Amino acid sequence: MKLKRHTKIIELINKYDIETQEELAEKLNQEGFNVTQATVSRDIRELKLTKVTIDKKQKYVILQNQEAGMSEKFVRVLKDGFLSMDMAQNILVIKTVSGMAMAVAAALDAMQWNEIVGCIAGDDTIMCAIRSVDDTLYVMEKIRKVTEE
Repeated sequence: MKLKRHTKIIELINKYDIETQEELAEKLNQEGFNVTQATVSRDIRELKLTKVTIDKKQKYVILQNQEAGMSEKFVRVLKDGFLSMDMAQNILVIKTVSGMAMAVAAALDAMQWNEIVGCIAGDDTIMCAIRSVDDTLYVMEKIRKVTEE
C-alpha cells in the first residue's frame, strides 16, 4: 500500500502545484487513499520531497532523487564552470567560465532533466530550450541548488 501511495504522491506533485501537506492529504483521499496529515508528513520525509518557490508560490518537488542520480563529475563541472544565468521566456541563457560552455552543456544534458529540451553551447554561453516559462524557473531553481551547495 505504501508503494502505491508513494507512486500516487509523485504523480500528484508532478500534475498539481501542491503547497501544503494538508492539500496533498486531501488529493490522496480524493484518489481513494485513506491518509492523515501525519502519514503524509512521513511520506514526504521518506520520498525526500522539498519545496521550491515558483512565481511567489511554493510547491513540492522531487529534487533529491534526481540529484542523487547525477554523477559527481557532472555536478563538479556545473559548479566549476557556472557563472550566471538569465531567462528569456522559455530560453535559459547560462554564462560560464571561458571555454567551459560545452562541458557544462554536456553535464546538463547528462542530468536528463525532462524540462530541458536541449542545449546549444558556444565558448562561454549556453542556450537551453526549456519546455515552458514555468519549467525555466524550475530549472533555474534546480541549478541554483546544485551550484550553491
